[in-house]
Amino acid sequence: MEEEKPELNITPLVDVMLVLVAILMLTMPMLLFEERIALPKGSKQAQVKENADIWITLTAKKEIFVNKKQFEYDSFPDSFVLYANQFPDRKRVIFLAADGSLRYDDVVYVIKSVKAARFTQVSLVTE
Repeated sequence: MEEEKPELNITPLVDVMLVLVAILMLTMPMLLFEERIALPKGSKQAQVKENADIWITLTAKKEIFVNKKQFEYDSFPDSFVLYANQFPDRKRVIFLAADGSLRYDDVVYVIKSVKAARFTQVSLVTE
């Protein structure tokens, strides 16, 4: 009579490991990491000249003023492109002063509009 050696069946172990890997692969992209940053108040070393060529002001009521000329918030991208045509030099710095109570999306909306007008430098003005 021949002795039988016990065999270890690893198939269920492999199945469990594959399920765990699949769960891990599905949950990893859904994990969000948050890093809190403290934005600076601004430095007093470099002060901005008041006579800048293009000065954009965004008020708390979403009123947009470009060099004291008022623009509608909804039509600002198209209006600003038309306004920017009078400036052939697109390398000049655009100064943007926005109210602190505005949402981040509102400020980005204005910055995207400036970028659509082919300006490459936007300086956020702080107090």
